[in-house]
Parts: sequence; C-alpha cells; structure tokens
Amino acid sequence: MTFDVTIPVLNEEATLEQNVTVLHGFLRKNFPQPGQWRIVIADNGSTDRTQEIAQRLSEEVEEIAYVKVPEKGVGLALKTSWGASTADIVGYMDLDLATDLPHFLEAYDAIASQGYDMAYGSRLHPKAKVINRTFKREVASRVFNLLLKLYLGVRFSDGMCGFKFLRRAVYPRLFEAGARNDGWFFSTELLTTAEWLGLKIFELPVKWTDDVSSSRVQILPLAKKYIRSMYELKKKKMAFRH
Repeated sequence: MTFDVTIPVLNEEATLEQNVTVLHGFLRKNFPQPGQWRIVIADNGSTDRTQEIAQRLSEEVEEIAYVKVPEKGVGLALKTSWGASTADIVGYMDLDLATDLPHFLEAYDAIASQGYDMAYGSRLHPKAKVINRTFKREVASRVFNLLLKLYLGVRFSDGMCGFKFLRRAVYPRLFEAGARNDGWFFSTELLTTAEWLGLKIFELPVKWTDDVSSSRVQILPLAKKYIRSMYELKKKKMAFRH
C-alpha cells in the first residue's frame, strides 16, 4: 500500500533538514519500492527559512513534497495535506521524531496487513516507554486524557500523541463526523470520531523521547483551548447520535 507521512512544521529551520533526512533514510531502507511513499512537509505559517529549506528538499529528493498552508494550525496543515493526497494510507508524526521510528513499521502493518482503519501511538499505555518527560507535562497529559474519558466517554488512552495513521478512504467520514479542528485538537478528534463510527483502531504503545529544549507548548493556554474544543465536540457527538 502507498502512504504519505505528513510532517507539520512551523519555524523549524534549525532541525528541518536533519530530521527529515533521518526519516527519509529510515523509510527508504524499509520501503525500497519506488513510488510507494512520500514525506510531505506541511508548512503552516513559518516566517523563518523553513519554506526555503523545505522547497529545496522537495526539488532535490523525489520522495519529499512541500505543501504551503495559508494559515497557522496543525489540524489545518494535516487537512490540507491529506485532502490533496492520493495515497492509501495517510498520517503524521512530529518533526522532532519523538516517537521511535520503528513504531511506524508496526503502524503500517496494522493497517496494510491486519485490517485496522487507524493506528495511533500511546504514551500512556502500560507498555509505553517515555523518556525526558517533565512532571508538569506528564500530569497535564494524564489529566487531559482523563477529562476526555469522563466528558466524551472515549476509550482510547492517549488523544494527544503526535503519531497517527489511517486509511485515507475513511478520512472523509471522520471529517463529516466532526474531525475539523484547525489546531492541535484535530488529533484528538480523529480518534474520537473513529470511535463513534466503530472503526477498527490499533493502539500502539510507543517509545517516546520528549525534546524538552524545543517544546513551545504553553500548558495553561492550551488547556483552555482544549476544554473549549471538548465542549464543541460534545455538541457534535449529540448531533451525531441523533
């Protein structure tokens, strides 16, 4: 099966070329068939040299594509990339490659060979291994996911992990069911709507290494946005059930 790995980026000139090159080498080693895959750099509003670097990579390397997204927002970047894709499988991972790359082979196998509609990484699974995660971020993650379970009644363990892949054919159904957020919450919406639709979801305990030095996440402002987004998604759930 063909697949696109989207990397949403915002002002990543310092690590873009290095980390995309690492990912490209890993995929080329494990999927040598020409034309089977692409890395899509989705630039959502960078003001540094990110666009220049990404465009050069896309011109020099056949398997790398560049997508310019008009406004900021991880969800918007993914929707723009996936909406233009023709691959059998679409998904994304963070540029910092926090999720150990061999997990991609497990995610691909789950969808391509085992019949799953979606595969997602979980840092809260008992078998997951999380490195360099601060106490503050760990508590915030667990509280957020507990709220999801209590408020939305979901069963998945980690709605925020930046490692998700799905059959492109099911994406329009997820969008119609409510996976439309332009920001980070889009990642959670994908899993939530997949549960609503009864899709077959593969939970993958991951080895995750936090890049604390490059993290821009502000927990309190993000928490306020997430709570508001949960409220909006709850309304869609009620409409969905009716």
